[in-house]
Amino acid sequence: MGVKKAALLINLGSPESPKVKDVRCYLREFLMDPYVIDIPYTLRHCLVNYIIIPIRSSRTAESYKKIRMKDGSPLLVISRSLVDAVQKKVNIPVEIAMRYQNPSILSAINKLNSLNIEEILVVPLFPQYAMATFKSAVESVENYIKSSGFKIKITVHPPFYNDPNYILALTESIKEFLNNPFDHIVFSYHGLPERHIKKTDLTKRHCLKVPNCCNTPSPSHQYCYRHQCFETTRAVVEKLGLPSDKYTIAFQSRFGFDKWLEPATVDILKDLPSHNKKNVLVACPSFVTDCIETLEEIAIRNKELFIAAGGNDLKLIPCLNTNPYWVDTIAGWIKKFEE
Repeated sequence: MGVKKAALLINLGSPESPKVKDVRCYLREFLMDPYVIDIPYTLRHCLVNYIIIPIRSSRTAESYKKIRMKDGSPLLVISRSLVDAVQKKVNIPVEIAMRYQNPSILSAINKLNSLNIEEILVVPLFPQYAMATFKSAVESVENYIKSSGFKIKITVHPPFYNDPNYILALTESIKEFLNNPFDHIVFSYHGLPERHIKKTDLTKRHCLKVPNCCNTPSPSHQYCYRHQCFETTRAVVEKLGLPSDKYTIAFQSRFGFDKWLEPATVDILKDLPSHNKKNVLVACPSFVTDCIETLEEIAIRNKELFIAAGGNDLKLIPCLNTNPYWVDTIAGWIKKFEE
């Protein structure tokens, strides 16, 4: 009898509910991760618990209320639907876990261990590598298996920012929105502090230090989020045949006072109407599942700012969610692992 295998998909997570107390709990777990706010523990504790949470929790709770679905947060509801769709195409168990809150990585691994699973394909659902997402999720799995004493081997699927099937799925999901007239498309990626990019630079002398660093070959690109965002966009616009003046790459969700990747999505959207680009599409390729950053930040808040700046319409292109091409892509990864 062969080794008993399973697949574990991991996304970021969301609060149990839009209640302020649950949002506080989520924000505390998320922001206390040393890979998210990478400063000494005491400073991080004070910053998170005495500044960020008191200021942001009520406002964030209101944002979650705006996008809440009948059965829970969009991220969780859609992720469960994705697993159901993938499970129908593969022969081994598939579980979903969230890096923060529930269903937790711990509960998913416990469940798989109870099924006598011996090897798990871990698929962090983050196309581009970042220590705040990909690395944090993988280490959480590794640390729990080690501390629990489970005899489970893990195989980690690498970031898939340039995977041909992912690019195909992303391209197909965008293509239908290009059939109607539009002036510009913004590829909006989640932002990161520049220090995160420098920290993951293997050479410690390339990222954000060499002119045109993301287009200059370097071993650093293996872990460079910015380079990988550019590569995802390059592959997609090439397939779509978009001219360079028809799209912009930007970075959203910036907060705090540190220098973040630029340009900021909100600044680009405020500026576009002045260039007579008043009907805009926004795609968010660093997210594979619609969540607060796409449904509230882009489709509600940033849309309001865009229209206030003179724009006519902003359409959010949905994330891959349960797109058939995306389902087939994940199922294909799992089938290779099954062999």
